[in-house]
Parts: sequence; structure tokens; C-alpha cells
Amino acid sequence: MALTVDFFAGEAMRPHLPALARLRVAVFRDWPYLYDGEVNEETLHLSDLARSPRGGMAVAFDGAVPVGCSTCLPLTDAGGGVRAPFEAAGLDPADYFYFGESVLLPRYRGQGVGVAFFQQREAHARRSSDAGFACFCAVERAADHPLRPAGAVPLDAFWQRRGYTHHPELACTMRWKQVGEADKVEHRLSFWIKPLRIDAER
Repeated sequence: MALTVDFFAGEAMRPHLPALARLRVAVFRDWPYLYDGEVNEETLHLSDLARSPRGGMAVAFDGAVPVGCSTCLPLTDAGGGVRAPFEAAGLDPADYFYFGESVLLPRYRGQGVGVAFFQQREAHARRSSDAGFACFCAVERAADHPLRPAGAVPLDAFWQRRGYTHHPELACTMRWKQVGEADKVEHRLSFWIKPLRIDAER
């Protein structure tokens, strides 16, 4: 298995968007997102990324086959629902680079790809912007959620080792169809933030 991670920015992302859509549907179906999605809907979801000239995407390949993707773009280019909690808190979206999904097929986990995804996105954010911070959001799930798998371990410790701090006071809502549900429902996602520059202040 020749596992590699490459980075694509701007228009160079476009050929890899279909793979990202397929991977999102496959990976997000599992805990904790429980997303019952369709590839055709994903194409619409990825339009913000495709339009962002400073957007970027890390892609993990097994040989020539994409097995994982991780995206980023300036928060100013992200959807209004993602920007809203920052604006409501009096924080300038231009000072933040938004990290979108990180999706990786299960058999390839534990080999350093997740670390590479963060490293490559942070490097791109520093190269392509003056943003002082990187941010991403993660879905919140109750400890007693009926669909929580036995032994499920949250990624909080992994994110903390990467230098991110949880800010539960900053949260957005997104709607998606959950596994086992007939209609889309609203989910709360709270933000994690890391300074990208030594002089960055919140």
C-alpha cells in the first residue's frame, strides 16, 4: 500500500471534488455524524469550496485511488451559517481560516494521515492569507445517545495535541438527514480554534 497525501489549491481542487463527495457520504454515515447523504446532494454542498480561489484540499491516495480528503477555505468564503457565530460574538471572519471536513476510510486510519491533513491545511492558510487563526467545528453528541457505539472515543485529545482549544460558546447549526430518520434534522456543531501566528490575539 503506497499511501501518500497531496495538496491541491484553487482550480486544482476541482477534479477531486467528486471523490470528496463520495468519501463524505461513506465516512459521515458512521458515528458521530450519522449522515444519511447522497452524492448528488454533496456536489451542491461543495460549491463554496469550489468557488473559493484560496480554498485548499489535502487528498490521501492509496496508489492512484483517493481514500481520504480534508478541506479548508477562508472563513469569509464559507457559508453564512458557519460565519454567523463569529459575527455574533464580534469576531472578524477575515481573521479565521475555516477547516472543513476530514474524511478517511477506516482501514487507513492510525497511519498519520490525520496529522498530515492538519499540517498541510495550516501551511496553506499561512501561505494564502493573513488569518491569525484556524478553526473547525464538530458535531455535539449526548453521552447517552442511543446510537453511540460501545467504546467510541471522541477526537478531543487528538485535536488538543494539534494545538486546538474547544470554544463551545461558538457554535453553528446544520441540517442533515440522520441515519434512521425520515427528514433532515438540526444539529449543533461547536468550534475549535488554534492560533496560526505567534502574535495572534482573540
